[in-house]
Amino acid sequence: MKTFMKNIILILTIFILTGCAGPSQQVVTTGTLPRPYPQGVYHTVLKGQTLWRIAKAYDTDIQRIIEANYINNPSRIDAGQRVFIPGAGRAITTAVMGPVPKTSKRGYIWPLKGKIISYYGSKIDSVTNKGIDIEAEEGQPIVAVRSGKVVFCDDKVRGLGKTLIIDHGNNYSTLYAYNSENLVLVGDSVRQNQPIAKAGKTGRAKGASLHFQIRKGHKPENPFYYLP
Repeated sequence: MKTFMKNIILILTIFILTGCAGPSQQVVTTGTLPRPYPQGVYHTVLKGQTLWRIAKAYDTDIQRIIEANYINNPSRIDAGQRVFIPGAGRAITTAVMGPVPKTSKRGYIWPLKGKIISYYGSKIDSVTNKGIDIEAEEGQPIVAVRSGKVVFCDDKVRGLGKTLIIDHGNNYSTLYAYNSENLVLVGDSVRQNQPIAKAGKTGRAKGASLHFQIRKGHKPENPFYYLP
């Protein structure tokens, strides 16, 4: 009897893992089951789509998608890959996604254009990333994401190298690091989209890039909550 019950359990386990359960239990491309969410859909990645753009299209937090699918490298997803979107009611296509807006609903713009090479919460040399790292060309202009006042400017911040912090009021500030050159000084007022620094590879940067943070008070927040 015990042997019979063990065989039944084994058969049921194989049945579930081979995709014969309901939609919320289908196997994702990583070969593991998604974390248990009460609702969601699978999105099939099309050529040119990024995880960030997909998260924006579904109006959800990119971190939820990363955790639900056990994605180790968010900057690398492939066309044809099926990604579980927690909380979504229906799958959408590229045509529905539309163009990326230049300014977010919260009034922020991107500090520069480039590929995200490290996401908020990921590890960099065993240090948790408190912002995002954006690949850049050496000397590429970095702009202020909102208007504000420069409250910090230093050339030798440990791990960050040449760094700027801009206060935007209402308890929000932004940090720009790894710079090759800072173009503004403490006390300067800056306008949104004004060049404030040049991208470089100072601090712990392994190549030309920008380390960018958005802070509420002294607490770093996920920049994807704010960027367009």
